[in-house]
Amino acid sequence: MVKLSVIVPFYNVQTYAPDTLKSLAANAREDFEFLLVDDCSRDETPQILQRAERELPGARLLRHEKNGGLATARNTGLDAARGEYLAFLDGDDWLAPGHFAELLAVIEELGCDFVRTDHVQCTGRTRTVHRVPHGRRGVVMDPRAVILPADRSTSVDYAYAWAGMYHRRLLDDGVLHFRDGLRTAEDRPWIWRLHREASSMAVVGLLGVFYRRGVASSLTQIGDVRQLDFIRAFDQVIEETARDRDAAELLPKAVRTYCAIISHHLGSIERFEPQVARTLRDMSAAAMKRMPQDLLKEALESMDVQRASRLRRLRRRPVATGVAA
Repeated sequence: MVKLSVIVPFYNVQTYAPDTLKSLAANAREDFEFLLVDDCSRDETPQILQRAERELPGARLLRHEKNGGLATARNTGLDAARGEYLAFLDGDDWLAPGHFAELLAVIEELGCDFVRTDHVQCTGRTRTVHRVPHGRRGVVMDPRAVILPADRSTSVDYAYAWAGMYHRRLLDDGVLHFRDGLRTAEDRPWIWRLHREASSMAVVGLLGVFYRRGVASSLTQIGDVRQLDFIRAFDQVIEETARDRDAAELLPKAVRTYCAIISHHLGSIERFEPQVARTLRDMSAAAMKRMPQDLLKEALESMDVQRASRLRRLRRRPVATGVAA
């Protein structure tokens, strides 16, 4: 029986994949499987993964005929997973030895639907600890109860799918899949759905995931049109939360977060190609007009002057017919 399925998408990461795979080998166990998803890489990544399928215990290589993006690659892994528990890792990140065994022991002891962990962000040679924005550790709680407050960072703002472990019942209930085709912000609707629909969770302070920032091929570093998928992602958050039984309480948080992300992208708009920058402004202005206007007004009033002014200017921007996410 497979106890744990680990889903690892790879796309053009020949420089980093060997470290990722080495760390998986240091986490291997006879009842673990590693689902290596090649998202139609065009560099030497496929050859590296072919060797890994032969040499890494529990490895299974899954290939895409065309590039689908991180969300689609994770879904491919989820569809093939056989484990009682599931976890994620990205193809340019790595793990401490024995991390998954330690995390598995914790989630089995707690008996909850999922656990969330802290992580180490690695930018060049700099290491920074990032913690789940929730103080209580090792205590089982209701995931819905920790979505709020609206004006503070909470667990739904810590959206990294790889920072945790998940029981298979969430997969069987349709909670763990991502929206196909999202190129960025794919974790946002996913983490909101996880917190709305799972029954129990816990936060643990294990530091076993090393998240590599500043990778040139990462979408966080590229100012092209794929970055604009955050609008589709947050539209989904708003739409699904609006149908929730606690929509009146939860929607203000969703709207405020959406506004904060729009402001963040506008604040670094110089990194986008000129045409993409114009599209960003147009699509963001249209998104603000789709939001519940009373909640949008409250969100802007709760923000600092710089962000609120930036968003109010955008709100007044004329929106051409047909502009959509």
